[in-house]
Amino acid sequence: MTDAAHPAVWRRRTPRVQLLIWGAWFALVALFVFCWQVMTKNTMWVFVWDAPRQAADIGTRMWPPRWSYMSELWWPLWDTLNMATLGTLLGVILAVPIAFLAARNTTPSAMILRPAALFVIVASRSINSLIWALLLVAIMGPGILAGIVAIGLRSIGFIGKLLYEAIEEVDTGPVEAVTATGASRAQVLDYAIVPQVLPAFWGITVFRWDINIRESAILGLVGAGGLGLKLQGSLNVLAWPQVTMILIVILGTVVVSEWVSAKVRGAII
Repeated sequence: MTDAAHPAVWRRRTPRVQLLIWGAWFALVALFVFCWQVMTKNTMWVFVWDAPRQAADIGTRMWPPRWSYMSELWWPLWDTLNMATLGTLLGVILAVPIAFLAARNTTPSAMILRPAALFVIVASRSINSLIWALLLVAIMGPGILAGIVAIGLRSIGFIGKLLYEAIEEVDTGPVEAVTATGASRAQVLDYAIVPQVLPAFWGITVFRWDINIRESAILGLVGAGGLGLKLQGSLNVLAWPQVTMILIVILGTVVVSEWVSAKVRGAII
């Protein structure tokens, strides 16, 4: 009990909660120290301290860019754009049925097909496109085809996840109205669900195409063709002015694709 001489003091947290919070912070700091020790165990700090000088030296070698090298980049740039576009198209073709199988309100089997579709989505998203390209180059040989398939396999997870979430969030009113007319399951999909999902579908597709432009630009590092192949070749012979030119082309391509993506998504949504 409290009285006028000993009024109750309000505390934001009880002593027990405060102790738990301090314990959690201590554990977090200990984990950070442990991870730092693991990461830096084999670090040669002499190279770290010398890194600014080396970076300045390479920066000097990279400037000015070799503008005449641009004539050799048009075709690899075209390959990069084709890789991103065809890879996105492949990803869309494979992701759309998977998305409908993964959505709770459209899957024909919540016990078998939905978990299988979700597994495909997770598997696709868990492996980077560079890893896909590395595997596919070993299987199919070097070239743009391996890059297209790698982009497509990577795009399945991204498009499938966002699309099946959009399908699950559709307004149930039109679905119930079409169902009340005696429409079949396919007709309900065609007339009630697909029209609601189409804007999201186009927005997701264009957004993924924009991402794939950036990813396809480096897939050549593992032999998948495009600008990355030229970048790898220039790095191998230490042709730094050519590297600068390639980086400028990649930057310009990404900026343009970002602008196109934003305009298209703005017009659709």
